[in-house]
Amino acid sequence: MLTPIILSGGAGSRLWPLSREHYPKQLLALLGEQTMLQATLQRLQGIPHLAPPIIVCNESHRFLVAEQLRTLGVQASAILLEPVGRNTAPAAAIAAMAAQEKDPGGELLLLPADHIIQDIPRFHTAITQALHLAQQDYLVTFGIVAQQAETGYGYIKAGDTLDDKASCRVAAFVEKPDALTAASYLSRGDYFWNSGMFLFKAQRYLDELGLHAGDILEACERAFDNVSLDMDSDFQRLDKQDFLACPSNSIDYAVMEHTDKAAMVPLDAGWNDIGAWSSLWTVSDKDEQGNVCQGDVLLKDCKNSYLRAEYRLLAALGVKDVVVVETADAVLVAHKDKVQDVKHIVAELKQTQRNEVDLHRKVHRPWGTYETMDQETRFKVKRITVKPGASLSLQMHHHRSEHWIVVKGTARIYRDGESFLLTENQSTYIPLGTRHRLENPGKLPLEIIEVQSGGYLGEDDIVRFEDDYGR
Repeated sequence: MLTPIILSGGAGSRLWPLSREHYPKQLLALLGEQTMLQATLQRLQGIPHLAPPIIVCNESHRFLVAEQLRTLGVQASAILLEPVGRNTAPAAAIAAMAAQEKDPGGELLLLPADHIIQDIPRFHTAITQALHLAQQDYLVTFGIVAQQAETGYGYIKAGDTLDDKASCRVAAFVEKPDALTAASYLSRGDYFWNSGMFLFKAQRYLDELGLHAGDILEACERAFDNVSLDMDSDFQRLDKQDFLACPSNSIDYAVMEHTDKAAMVPLDAGWNDIGAWSSLWTVSDKDEQGNVCQGDVLLKDCKNSYLRAEYRLLAALGVKDVVVVETADAVLVAHKDKVQDVKHIVAELKQTQRNEVDLHRKVHRPWGTYETMDQETRFKVKRITVKPGASLSLQMHHHRSEHWIVVKGTARIYRDGESFLLTENQSTYIPLGTRHRLENPGKLPLEIIEVQSGGYLGEDDIVRFEDDYGR
């Protein structure tokens, strides 16, 4: 059986302000209605003898990932939770160990969750070719046929052609080049973009990892041996201390550059890794002036620009080759040639501990969402939406009191041992230090306005006594 391994652990910092640490690009619908994670799973339909997927993600994204799989109707074989990111080599090792528990002799198809592939039949054909090679003990990567002299990708140098005449050995992996070097690669024709996608036998990969990066394998084995189950086995949480001790490395560096069985299947299927806003402009539909507009956008005399409005009207006049992305709490304005440097803005936000690097104004939780509408020194106003049948944890706060006003639906309130219902236009008060819980017993979303007051209003001022989501 071929087991898809979906790697969903990245932060997508170059797509800030839409992509954030706790809501990264693979969980966003950047093209169409499906998120990138959902599209990655959807394009696997039609591949024969395919096992249920294994998802590897950051533990802070687990409920978002599970909800997106549920919406798509996909039942994962496992959702493996990384306490910290350690790059692709450890992620692949953990996934290989999980896959072997159900299919000891099977192959793995490793796919990042944040790629675009437009020609699905060609993609499936390439997978069939790679599977044939993997069954001969090759470790296969997919080399993207270069369309231009791209400096944002690593490259693969093709080696000797293999027996099937359609694939080849890997001669070398090359770092991201400068413009002149990239142009020479394009003219030569034997250099391909490094896609970061792989296909190999699970045991073959583990054997090669042990041979070339034994410290990674040993740390992953310890982390997997001490895995704990969350939420009735919905999630498998890797041991934090063991995984923290694991070196961070990519599959390329740890294994593919050292093995004598590295092979490459060329892929020309409209691939893009959506690594920056300019990439999204490239693959999106454009107007006659080359503009891509998303949301409430009004423009005049603009050319070759990407304009995205999430909350408000975005008006642009006389601009060319720019990216403008508006969210509720941040606006990015950049020249298209500079969007690779958005990561430097994110780094500065982290250094100054700005909230905009981690969360949007609207924050997703397993029970629903909350959105901060106003905030000053001693008060904060939120809009809280609770899914039908869902409830927040039984909790209390040391530093704040809360006033809840129901504006839509019906709420069941638990407060210091008492339980009562509130409907629209009714309210209640939760004093500081009071145990309380909010629940939606209805069949429609519940919306309340919460007014907090107190000396400290941080989200870490929560003491949980009971929680349906194992937090």
